[in-house]
Amino acid sequence: MGEPLTLAIPSKGRLKEQWNAKLAAAGLTLTQVSGARGYRAIVEGISGIDVMLLASSEIAAALVSGDVHLGVTGEDLIREAAPDLTGRVTLVKPLGFGFADVVVAVPRAWIDVFTMADLDDICAAYALKHRRRLRIATKYTRLTRQFFARAGIADYRIVPSAGATEGAPTAGTAEAIVDITTSGATLAANGLKILDDGVILKSQAQLALSHKAQWSADMRLAANVLLAKLDAKLPKDAP
Repeated sequence: MGEPLTLAIPSKGRLKEQWNAKLAAAGLTLTQVSGARGYRAIVEGISGIDVMLLASSEIAAALVSGDVHLGVTGEDLIREAAPDLTGRVTLVKPLGFGFADVVVAVPRAWIDVFTMADLDDICAAYALKHRRRLRIATKYTRLTRQFFARAGIADYRIVPSAGATEGAPTAGTAEAIVDITTSGATLAANGLKILDDGVILKSQAQLALSHKAQWSADMRLAANVLLAKLDAKLPKDAP
């Protein structure tokens, strides 16, 4: 047999636990080959699959670049790595866990701001008054630019967020944010509200396929065996 198919999964946290539970429900077991702290694993009972344990954001980047064949990570991270997935990545199967929404949130104190059109008005007024653009803190720079462009908003600038994005308005480093949320509770605790039409993406964990990776017949066979266990199959446009 030639080179194995590479499957990248989260190296820690809830996504890893939930993926392992998904495999177990399908009658499969993941075994880390270097002990609990190792970063390689195998799927017991299916030959020809090399499992790599990576950070979720690294998995998204590896899918886009073709460094792995299949990957398990959040759709939000995949679409941030490549807003246009055509010919690059196919979302093969939504996994039913890791739910989170990417949203636009503004201070609750902005009592007249409920929509993206309202935010556009605020951005224009802010630029006129302060002689600088309103700041949006986010880790999702590509998704934000794409969504704001569709809304016709141009008078803003992105402040890349390295920490807790929801705290940026209180800290004075940004006026509004784009971030992920599950319940909205953390946003509310930081005095923020989600715009009525400000849901950029309703995300969940996805099993995704890279079109940029080099695929062989053996790799496709291994992928089909794994996907059949998960009640999925290779897309028609798979390499």
